[in-house]
Amino acid sequence: LAQSGGGARTIGIRRAQSGETFRGVYWRDGRYDRDALRRLDEVLRDPHLDEPTPMDPRVFDILVQVQRRLGSDETWNVISAYRAPESNAARARESRRVSRVSLHMSGMALDCRLPDRDAMGIARVAAEMQTGGVGLYRRDGFVHLDCGPARRW
Repeated sequence: LAQSGGGARTIGIRRAQSGETFRGVYWRDGRYDRDALRRLDEVLRDPHLDEPTPMDPRVFDILVQVQRRLGSDETWNVISAYRAPESNAARARESRRVSRVSLHMSGMALDCRLPDRDAMGIARVAAEMQTGGVGLYRRDGFVHLDCGPARRW
């Protein structure tokens, strides 16, 4: 993912289920900040098993790029992040909209929203970037963003 300049990258995330938050710099001086990534992993852990897993930091880069293009400085509200395989299987049994091979299980995907932007606008900007998967869930008011292959639904 191309980034402009070498400045710090800052992100704000609020986990919908727990209310836990992270706001801070996760990338500086040409590298990811391991302590910040560990705190993000904790906030974005599977709420059913209470187990963190290493999130792919490229997904944070996508959020930052989308946010910059939208001109927003709001905190991302994350509905779903890491899902353990058993949690994902349970969700897939409940809904056909949940993939059995979801990138959530690899820490590569987030379902999220920005309070000051609509889901359609977020999805449009993310799809134009061609940096990963973009799913629009208009009825539920959120988007799925991942750092896998560029695709949309």
